[in-house]
Amino acid sequence: MPPPAAVRILPELRATVAAWRREGLRVGLVPTMGALHDGHLALMRHALARADRVVASVFVNPTQFGPGEDLDRYPRDEPGDLARLAEVGVQLAWLPPVEAMYPPGDRTRVTVEGLGDGLEAVARPHFFRGVATVVAKLLNQVQPDLAVFGEKDYQQLLVVRRLARDLAIPAEILAHPTVREPDGLAMSSRNRSLTPAERAVAPALHRVLAEAAQTLADGRLAAEALATGTCRLLAAGFARVDYLELRDAEDLAPLDRVAGRPARLLAAAPLSGTRLIDNVPVRHP
Repeated sequence: MPPPAAVRILPELRATVAAWRREGLRVGLVPTMGALHDGHLALMRHALARADRVVASVFVNPTQFGPGEDLDRYPRDEPGDLARLAEVGVQLAWLPPVEAMYPPGDRTRVTVEGLGDGLEAVARPHFFRGVATVVAKLLNQVQPDLAVFGEKDYQQLLVVRRLARDLAIPAEILAHPTVREPDGLAMSSRNRSLTPAERAVAPALHRVLAEAAQTLADGRLAAEALATGTCRLLAAGFARVDYLELRDAEDLAPLDRVAGRPARLLAAAPLSGTRLIDNVPVRHP
């Protein structure tokens, strides 16, 4: 397939999308930070199945990284990203420089209260403000009919849905299930940073989540299963467990058991310098 058009300035992006609109075409958006892998391509295919034209943004967003985090180490591979986008037939790559997203004097930030608290926000209190701000900008820049986000970042998905609803952004926010390696590890650009020894340990995160979810599905109290899961992760070689929690799947309210409502089991744990996150649904029989 031909490579996507690579656009770096906002007027060109808007002119291209406007031309599609004049043709009556449906437009999709898939926001990414690059270092694209098969999980990203699954999101692209989802968007391409629902839209006539798809914009994939590639932007490593500095406002979602805090002091001491891996902004400088985050993998970047623009030629490789463009080649991967060509594989699936994405029509436009939006590659803004930092100054296009955060021009001099930029002072506006977006905060989603409630959903953006707890879980990831405990270890990374700046994170969701940065995510909400950059996603609001991308949705405003592209003005798509739909945007696709992965369920691997489940709290982020709910934050984006709430953002779009509360700000009356008309784009439909679609979710795509987590894409996994054959051993269960959730695909992530950060997996490139794992050493061979860490890569061997990493699938334990999903195994522990899946086993705990199966235990909790019958409605028993969560405390014992979560404590057991935490011990198993530490024994497997994770440096610590930032969280392993059972939450309501719609509003992320803490749950002590599954009781007739959709629930989600979410976890984050670092292996040396690489922090992994994952989640699984918990279904009541």
